[in-house]
Amino acid sequence: MEQNPAEAITNNVIGTRNLLQVATEFEVNHFVMVSTDKAVNPTSIMGASKRAAELLVHQSAEKSGRPYVAVRFGNVLGSRGSVILTFKKQIAAGGPITITHPEMTRFFMTIPEATQLVLQAAVLGTGGEVFVLDMGQPVKIMDLAQDLVELSGLKPGQDIEIVVTGSRPGEKLFEELFIEGESYARTRHDKIFVAENASRFVPPDLDDMIHVLETAASQSDATAIIRGLKSLIPEYTPLSSDTAVSPFTPLTN
Repeated sequence: MEQNPAEAITNNVIGTRNLLQVATEFEVNHFVMVSTDKAVNPTSIMGASKRAAELLVHQSAEKSGRPYVAVRFGNVLGSRGSVILTFKKQIAAGGPITITHPEMTRFFMTIPEATQLVLQAAVLGTGGEVFVLDMGQPVKIMDLAQDLVELSGLKPGQDIEIVVTGSRPGEKLFEELFIEGESYARTRHDKIFVAENASRFVPPDLDDMIHVLETAASQSDATAIIRGLKSLIPEYTPLSSDTAVSPFTPLTN
């Protein structure tokens, strides 16, 4: 999405707006938008576009009075493109395993947990909340890579090399689950948190700001898209590749 910001806006922002409009028009009782932990203090187009979509859900919930909510996912284990599947393929090919930064951490959840979070959010939501699964402590990607090599009966750094390729544009070292100012608590489901005051962040001119993004996306104007996202989401700070680790650095034990 960093390379195609117009598509990110069209899919994540305008697509969500259109779905909300149809849901409201036809009086759909429940709406659950799947967001991401990358929407918190976003540094990527993907995260910022998901944050914009969250704001649209909150606005629609307030206007319609219906239980329209958002859920923030961590990384879903076993999903298409997940890091575990990528590492397994790299190990099967004889290596190397590639990671982008030796200190990078991520939150992980299983497919059943992700499914349950969506369903529980639909049941628990009253409108405008953000729900987040209690995923425990974040996992260091380096540790995950080394563990998978060892579980394959091999030795990291000897049988399978682990290579640092450098952080990608917009990629953070760690993820967060809540935005500063969100008041969160556990729900009656002991594995799910809720931010009940998430709607307070909806700007009064949200529709106008979304229109600016839509126009920029229709013109494939990446500069205007980033400017529009910064205006809508003050905490959005695009990461430059200057912070990346030098590429192709082998790590051995």
